[in-house]
Amino acid sequence: MHGLGLRWPSLPTRWHRFSVRRTLLALVLPVMLAAVGIELALTWGTALQAANSAYDRSLLGAIKAIDSNVSTETGGLSVEMPYRLLEFFELTASGQVFFRVSTEDGLVEIGNAGLPLPGQPLKTGVPRFIDAEYFGAPVRVGAWARELDPERPGRRLVIQVAESTNSRNAFSRALLMQAMWRDLLTVSIVAGTLALVIGWALRPLDRLRREVEARADDDLSPVDETEVPADAAPLVRAINHHLARQRELIDGRRRFVDDASHQLRTPLATLATMVGYARRERDPALLTEALTALKGQIDDTVRRTNQMLALARADTAPVAMTPLALDRLADRCARESWPLAREQGIDLGFDHAGGDIIVLGHEGQLREALLNLLHNALRYTPRGGVVTLQVGVDRSHGDTAVIRVVDDGPGIPADERPRAGERFFRGSNVDLPGSGLGLAIVRAIVRRHFGEMEVAAARLDADGLERGTTVTLRLPLRVPTEIPSPLKAG
Repeated sequence: MHGLGLRWPSLPTRWHRFSVRRTLLALVLPVMLAAVGIELALTWGTALQAANSAYDRSLLGAIKAIDSNVSTETGGLSVEMPYRLLEFFELTASGQVFFRVSTEDGLVEIGNAGLPLPGQPLKTGVPRFIDAEYFGAPVRVGAWARELDPERPGRRLVIQVAESTNSRNAFSRALLMQAMWRDLLTVSIVAGTLALVIGWALRPLDRLRREVEARADDDLSPVDETEVPADAAPLVRAINHHLARQRELIDGRRRFVDDASHQLRTPLATLATMVGYARRERDPALLTEALTALKGQIDDTVRRTNQMLALARADTAPVAMTPLALDRLADRCARESWPLAREQGIDLGFDHAGGDIIVLGHEGQLREALLNLLHNALRYTPRGGVVTLQVGVDRSHGDTAVIRVVDDGPGIPADERPRAGERFFRGSNVDLPGSGLGLAIVRAIVRRHFGEMEVAAARLDADGLERGTTVTLRLPLRVPTEIPSPLKAG
């Protein structure tokens, strides 16, 4: 229905407390009862039509019988009434019977005077039947006209027979009552069958409920959707999707605990050893040296802890996306990294093609990713080296925003690059201490922003050896709108 642009109206809120069986019956029964009402109205009309057709034939028979006893041989009009036939007709009609024989001009009239005639003139030889009142009682009147003397046309004879409508109304009411009881029985059978069928159709859901209730508290395995009706399968798939997200959250917390224990065990043991050494040292110079080393170890532990927290947030924390100018965010990150670059003796440059590059993202997480990239590049690039942060747009990849950090450090061996971004992975050609979480944080953040991370060599020297590292981040490009105020100032 949604494909046609139509939407079903939603049920009132209080109806959501009802069971499916009760809701369906509450919706279906009024429709069925309305259909029964329409059917009974049609049945009443059909019954009246059938009764009129049957009883009108009796009226016509009485008219023919009277006509066969009309005589004009004496020059006047005489009728020898078939009284036995009229008595029998009264018995079958269950009421009084009236008749009238007259000339069309009304000069000669025999029988019950004043029987109503049809509103339109009678056609010769064509009977007409009407519903009328005679002395305040409802009657059915049959009228028929013929030439009084076929040899001298122009003067017609009119014969009328009327009967009370009590018998035919009773007949119609009997048909209506039969139809009503039949329809009510049908509605009852359909409602009962519907209730049973709904209960039977919902048995898989009840079985699913029992299975879920019987699960262990830590069981987040997918629910089997093959045992439920096709209409309920999307709900089960949504539940499985939710369970998968919960598994990811729990796995993320478990990985964080494992990572924390793995990363902090050695630094904390080292800190404990260094504190013990400092407490035993009596030489002020050696004590100062020990405290300096202790401070460095504490700084490294704090950085590792912050990296693990950043990785946990990148994996599981909800992300509120807003439009932001990626080029201005990159410029700010480059400026924040300049003090470290000067301390390391490294030339840190920023290359921007010009123009605002608007993406949809979380400013805090993207800033964390850029700072991690720059910190890694500055940390592993030797003194006197060059690190360049580039920002632009790549039209060949479906209009994506591109961020590149290029350094001339030791690089990552080609056979190890596919593992770049894994937790705790560090290149085999690196001797400096580190946690191996920097690129893992970057990759997790980029994936949360529906982007991708690529790692390649920075250049190929004349001797055929690869030098340096280029880390490329690609993010979906947003159509430029108003730039958020925090980034307008650059």
